Amino acid sequence: MTESIDALLRAYDGAVPGAAVLVARDAEPVARLVYGLADLERATPVTPATNFRLASITKQFTAAAILLLAQEKLLGLDNRARNWLPTLPPAADAVTIRQLLTHGSGLVDYEDLIPPSTQRQLADADVLTLLEGENRTYFAPGSSYRYSNGGYALLALIVERASGRAFADFLRERLFGPLGMLGTVAYRKGIDEIGRRAFGYSADEERWIRTDQSLTSAVLGDGGIYSSIDDLAKWDAALYDDRLFAAASLRQMFAPAVATDDPAIGYGFGWRVTGDCHWHSGETIGFRNVIVRFPDRRLTVVILTNRSDPEPHATALAIAELAAQ
Repeated sequence: MTESIDALLRAYDGAVPGAAVLVARDAEPVARLVYGLADLERATPVTPATNFRLASITKQFTAAAILLLAQEKLLGLDNRARNWLPTLPPAADAVTIRQLLTHGSGLVDYEDLIPPSTQRQLADADVLTLLEGENRTYFAPGSSYRYSNGGYALLALIVERASGRAFADFLRERLFGPLGMLGTVAYRKGIDEIGRRAFGYSADEERWIRTDQSLTSAVLGDGGIYSSIDDLAKWDAALYDDRLFAAASLRQMFAPAVATDDPAIGYGFGWRVTGDCHWHSGETIGFRNVIVRFPDRRLTVVILTNRSDPEPHATALAIAELAAQ
């Protein structure tokens, strides 16, 4: 299997932005493969402990934080978001936490509201500020689906209001720490350190240009976590047992609660659902990642890369087929 995976990842090998690949079966790693460089300027190789920016794979952790608080009855999934964030405009009055989780809120994309003159990075609180001035939604909340990064930024703020803890601290104390994910961090510049960090790159006329950060890279709830394949193996294992989540919470996490814009794909709480596969991609400037889980087969594949292209979902599915043979 290793040689076949190496062939699939050949473009990531050598003095180029790299990749880390995890194959886990029965909640245990059976392959931890690495390729290329985490830092081109310093020629630092990727290792299984290299931390990549997860981008939207972050959303499953934001959803998990909400589910932990719901288990403790510190919030309800059908609470209105304005109960927790009262400065949201009246047009958002009917939006619930559940709709934020499943991209059914209809909230306007905050990325489209960023003033052209903006130079500093936005935080989750800035997303709320932008949405406060938009007294409209794309559709009646709960009536349709539209992927919303802003909805997950608001969920991070709700975690803070309900728990009394900063979102990054809540994740560390309630998820990462208990699972031994000691390298994983929701990164806040000037507060947190990212050990063994991969930097993001994009190809430009046959050269690699560092493109590690954008205006929205500091928004935590929708994409601000850094992690490694070693730590994500621990996360995968925890989704098979009751260390953190009650059985009912796991069912809700992975149930296809809404149809998406692809009829073959449903959306749960931070996870896409395609038949027997639970998955999510994560893509931002300089990073392309994917996690695919086949819980009935107790098989998981994770690919983390520090380059803007290509999207590795098809490669992960091909690796899953190899692992199933």
